[in-house]
Amino acid sequence: MAEKIYSTEEIQKVANSIRKQILGVALQTGGCYLAQACSSAEIIASLYTKVMNLGPSVGNWEPIPFPGVPGPDNMDYQRGSAYNGAPAPDKDRFFVSCCHYASVIYSALAATGRISPNCMEKFNVDGWNMEMIGAEHSPGFENTAGSLGQTISIAGGTAHARKRRGDTGKCFVLLGDGELQEGQTWECIQAAGHYKLDNFIVVIDANNQQVEGKIADQMTEEPLIDRFESFGATCVECNGHDIEAFCKAFETPHKDRPLVVIARTSGATGIKPLEKPRSMHFIRIGQDEREEFQKIYDAM
Repeated sequence: MAEKIYSTEEIQKVANSIRKQILGVALQTGGCYLAQACSSAEIIASLYTKVMNLGPSVGNWEPIPFPGVPGPDNMDYQRGSAYNGAPAPDKDRFFVSCCHYASVIYSALAATGRISPNCMEKFNVDGWNMEMIGAEHSPGFENTAGSLGQTISIAGGTAHARKRRGDTGKCFVLLGDGELQEGQTWECIQAAGHYKLDNFIVVIDANNQQVEGKIADQMTEEPLIDRFESFGATCVECNGHDIEAFCKAFETPHKDRPLVVIARTSGATGIKPLEKPRSMHFIRIGQDEREEFQKIYDAM
């Protein structure tokens, strides 16, 4: 069966469905990583529908019980990467470093037919694989993510191995901009530049937020383009909510250099009440706000 070709309008519908589903979770449970869904919806929708070359999902259609902690006697469990397709030399691989974006990944998988549309009924339910923080068994995840697993280095090492082997598929890794304060991130970019890993694509959801507040108030990172270029990468930035601009960024020539796409975004996109001053890392919807957020959900 031929792979579906998504129009910009259809990709936007996928992004909108991601935002609505995560807002629904926040309304139902009182809180969720909603701002991350608002900032990354177009990014992740575009990656899954247009940018990445993934094979069809080989994961279970319905969520499965938590398979247990990996170990010598437990290595045959279903990997989360199965939902991104079986490994193949000509197919891309997707590494998600910002592990708290798990709900966004699950929603994108559901919206693109890679897992049941009812999968979020098991989200963050004890005993199931749909955890709030992604790990190697979570749908869409290659490995235990974030600083817990230093995903960018795993992705970079995989890209290096694949290039040495002659595979034509690329390795994509999604980061939050807070991770750019970590030294290992820059060590990986430096190594990727040294080994000429032009099959290594880094995507950054630059929403200017981290757990303690705004990025600029915690640790200066700019000028990011100059920094990435000096470490041996080709770097381009775009509006992460402009689907056409975001997709076009991946056409940037980068022979013998990794490509870094900085997608500038806002964690309040599509949900106006989030523009008010508040903690943006984990959105909690108070009783005094429920009616306002519910109206937005109903209008989506």
